[in-house]
Amino acid sequence: MDFDWTEQENEEYNRMRLGADALPCPAPGYFTKDEWKRYAELGVMGLSVPRRYGGAGRGFLQTAHAAEGLGRSGTDMGLLFGALAHLFACAMPIAEYGHDQTRRRMLPLLCEGQWIGANAITEDTAGSDAMAMTARAHRVGDHYELNGTKTFVSNGPLADVFVVYAVTDPSLGHLGVSAFAVERTAPGLTVGAPFAKTGLRRCPASHVHLTRCTVPAAALLGAPGQGAAIFQQGMRWERTCLFAAYLGRTERLLHRCIAHARQRRQFGRSIAANQAVSHRIARMRIRLDAARLLLWRACWLLDRDRPARLEVAMAKHEVAEGSLAAALDTARIFAGHGVHAASGVGRDLDDAVAATIFSGTCDIQLEQIAKELGL
Repeated sequence: MDFDWTEQENEEYNRMRLGADALPCPAPGYFTKDEWKRYAELGVMGLSVPRRYGGAGRGFLQTAHAAEGLGRSGTDMGLLFGALAHLFACAMPIAEYGHDQTRRRMLPLLCEGQWIGANAITEDTAGSDAMAMTARAHRVGDHYELNGTKTFVSNGPLADVFVVYAVTDPSLGHLGVSAFAVERTAPGLTVGAPFAKTGLRRCPASHVHLTRCTVPAAALLGAPGQGAAIFQQGMRWERTCLFAAYLGRTERLLHRCIAHARQRRQFGRSIAANQAVSHRIARMRIRLDAARLLLWRACWLLDRDRPARLEVAMAKHEVAEGSLAAALDTARIFAGHGVHAASGVGRDLDDAVAATIFSGTCDIQLEQIAKELGL
């Protein structure tokens, strides 16, 4: 694997970082449509979508590098998470499995930021065991009828289209789950009010209710029963390229800690002279580089269509756990200064906790790793 980025790739990284840095200081509440459009102008919303549908056509490694640049910026992680979830959990399933008419209608709008996408798979009783859902879909003539309730639908309150997963054949287990691209205007679809969260606060999340929700047969993604495979393909994008943004955020925290340790003085010297502080920062750097190499290797394999279940699980686990460890280290190094809400240290800690949960918890990644090892 070549560790040198091309001039074009470095330019895209810097363009993403500087462009996100140029966004106005985030206002309280959820992200705004203006912020969303500014991200779209940077090319974020279509990074990995094929060019013929309005995207940039980037592969896993190039997309991850660009996402890392976004994370390295001072942008709010709630906004960034919402944008990348839109791309990897909604736009990419449509790009890779949608009917051509669905792709041509939806993808340009998603890439241009005119539409916001969301993923609706989680249910109150189906979190880590996502395929144990109770939502149902059955075909009636030239359309499907969907019934059920989804929760933790990120971007849900603002979304224009949802990738919805529902069971079409209960007798087949996970092979009986199908996926659909459902527009917000579909009869029988209602979106609940956003609920408060402790992390990624500026990305709104809600329930989505499907009550005899009617969609055309062309809304089906792939073939009936292919939903589990579609979901896992989307997870390959999320667990690598979305988490690359957390690499960028961890690097930002590292540099904040270095600058603070040099500037902050106690007992007549900078706190960087204390081994307890300097070694904590040194370990932050080691974890960051180790996680980055794992993630780059996973992306490298995926770009070559090689099996990478083990590598993706290891990368997701180490990036998420490393992000949480770095946020905790930052809180300890900043100490009283970090308690002030204006420092952003508490927000970074909350956002890092979220990374260990979404896209498959870190514990589930360990289960996947053990399975790949034959245990």
